[in-house]
Amino acid sequence: MTTDNVLPASLQAHPGLSVPLGFSCGVWRATVNADHLPDLVDRLLHGLGFTLLLAAGEDRRRSSGRMHVHYLCGRHSSHELLHLDVAIAGDAPAIPTLAAQSFPASRFEREMRDLIGITPAGHPDPRPLVRHGFWPKDFYPLRDDAVLPDFGDRGQPFPFTPVQGDGVYEIPVGPVHAGVIEPGHFRFNVLGETILKMRARLYFTHKGTEKLFVGKKPADGVALAERVSGDTSAGHALAYCQAIENLAGLALPGRAAAGRVVLLELERMYNHVGDVGAILADTGFAVGQAHALRVREGLLRLNGRLTGHRLLRGVMVPGGITVPVDDAGVVPELRRLVADVNEIVEISLANTLVTDRLDETGQLPVSVARDFGVVGYVARGCGLPHDVRVDYPFAAYGTLNPTAIVEETGDVRARMSVRVREIAESLALIDRAIASSPADGALRADVGPLPAFTMGFGLVEAWRGRLAHAVMADNAGLLHRVKIVDPSYFNWPALARALEDNIVPDFPLCNKSFNQSYSGNDL
Repeated sequence: MTTDNVLPASLQAHPGLSVPLGFSCGVWRATVNADHLPDLVDRLLHGLGFTLLLAAGEDRRRSSGRMHVHYLCGRHSSHELLHLDVAIAGDAPAIPTLAAQSFPASRFEREMRDLIGITPAGHPDPRPLVRHGFWPKDFYPLRDDAVLPDFGDRGQPFPFTPVQGDGVYEIPVGPVHAGVIEPGHFRFNVLGETILKMRARLYFTHKGTEKLFVGKKPADGVALAERVSGDTSAGHALAYCQAIENLAGLALPGRAAAGRVVLLELERMYNHVGDVGAILADTGFAVGQAHALRVREGLLRLNGRLTGHRLLRGVMVPGGITVPVDDAGVVPELRRLVADVNEIVEISLANTLVTDRLDETGQLPVSVARDFGVVGYVARGCGLPHDVRVDYPFAAYGTLNPTAIVEETGDVRARMSVRVREIAESLALIDRAIASSPADGALRADVGPLPAFTMGFGLVEAWRGRLAHAVMADNAGLLHRVKIVDPSYFNWPALARALEDNIVPDFPLCNKSFNQSYSGNDL
């Protein structure tokens, strides 16, 4: 991350900045006047090449009588992060909407309106995003003084736009699905078998995850972070730990930095292998999934031997890792498993039953991907080379030369191909990380006191894509606010656009090629 004066020089004169830009904890920071926020963000996003990574409301009425809204923007071309802090009145909190500048911003604003009661003035969509239909109107669970009320489901329908047109009808799917996946409702508007539109309704199992962090000691938040989305235990734990370390200004020991690369890439490998198999199963090629599950099980057993946990839990801690994971003996075993994956894919793609279903199915236009701010293999499958390991290097990635794997067609085949190629890339990164790891280096460093009411950030390229954690402590050193943005938050809305003009039987295949997390989204 740069520390020169390029960024301040380009923004210093903007009237919305009420204090000069400063650089602390690896992030440019500025206090922003709310009235000038839309113009400032428009300049950042559309003039200076920044991307909105996170937005969060925060209740500080007990200490200052105010609420705050925080925006984290990033410019990958210069590896810069910019934190904008907007203080607003606590009695009737409101900010001008950024919906015209950014679709992701419009969804963050709806989330803040539902959870903390900050009104985005002028927002074009009055519908709830997170709020359950049976929550009392004055209940905002992320406010400091929120008390869980008694409430029950009164059966009000969600205000979906009704279907229109001769021969157009609706197909409802869910929220209860076969298997053990979490609930989500998908409503298809179809003409014959062709999907005209699909609308998704999520947030059936809002768990209050961010509220559960409040009042905990920072070290005690790791176990909760690991459970945000169970298949991303290492990714979420790492992002949370990085946010703590960013706030503390901590330099990570080299062996810990290399070890974190190993853990994150092991998680990427077993999930990608599982997804490749599931995509093959949805084409009807069940034998491909059977062998992919065999390889996935081998990877999970390796995780267990290396760390003591198949899902890599209990290893990440603020300041480093708890056990060494730089055993060079794992590399030959990984090579054998990757060779198995490549053979499975080669055999599968030689079958026209598979390729006829993959090619040109669920195409997501690159313009839509860019506007929706999609991340991870969904973005890279559309030709967008977004990868935090390259754009904002963390852990030991800055010295390992990772490559952003990109495909151009934006269809199911492309999203599967990105996964297959990333499995090989993960093996190469693990090999280089272990080879570069200090043999007897420290595994962790002590984390000192955290500054009060300052926000620290952690960005990670998890297996689904970019995820972000923001952490703030109070005057007692306990957690005051934790904001989590799973990659699924950005990618779920794009699924509806990828389904347009496909047929209904292709929904499971398209959905699996996206494979977003209900749990990571429904915090």
